[in-house]
Amino acid sequence: MTAFSGQVAIVTGASGLLASGVIPEFRAGGARLALTCGDDRLYQRFPDLQDDPYHLCLQNHDLSAPTAADELARKTRDAFGRIDVLVNIVGGWDAGAPVHEMTLDTWETMHRLNATVPFLTSRAVIPTMLDQRSGVIINIGARPGLRSSGNDAAYAASKAAVLRLTESMSEEYKRRGIRVNAVLPSAIATGDQYGADPHSGVTPTQLGRVIAFLASEAGQIIHGAILPAYGTKF
Repeated sequence: MTAFSGQVAIVTGASGLLASGVIPEFRAGGARLALTCGDDRLYQRFPDLQDDPYHLCLQNHDLSAPTAADELARKTRDAFGRIDVLVNIVGGWDAGAPVHEMTLDTWETMHRLNATVPFLTSRAVIPTMLDQRSGVIINIGARPGLRSSGNDAAYAASKAAVLRLTESMSEEYKRRGIRVNAVLPSAIATGDQYGADPHSGVTPTQLGRVIAFLASEAGQIIHGAILPAYGTKF
């Protein structure tokens, strides 16, 4: 039996770089997938997915819209009957300006993409997980969420919010069958070869393996972790 046989995993931001390392781990593990993406890169990376009946793809699905996360949870339940894993990958990065030069739009966009979206998606799937008395939520943090290096206040603050959200949800639900953890990548290398030069950042494949571990039975005792995944870059 494979690690995720019979399970259903939601992966948001499925057309992005990090998801390119996450999706193969869950597919190889036998999971049925519900994916959200903003463009057609998903099927460019995984053309065989188009003929795979064990996946659901919501394209151009804006999860920052108030009802979109609820729709995602509902469509996933309708298609597969359950929700076992949520990997919150949707996010954004905007940095380079000090606070006095930062626009309100930058501040609000970073918080909407990096903090509000995982809040909304988690809130949408938790009732199903509570009914099942089982589930895993994995958020994507970032090193600046622990300590900013400057000129990234909006991004760093939004990622700090992700970490506090992770810790709070873990405390609220760990005795009710739901595990909540976060992974903190460093720079993600654009090459996807395992064992790439560690000074170029960690690869999507390497991060996908860490996320799959946290979602698997092997990670069942891990609750509220803020797990650095920096390689040797930092």
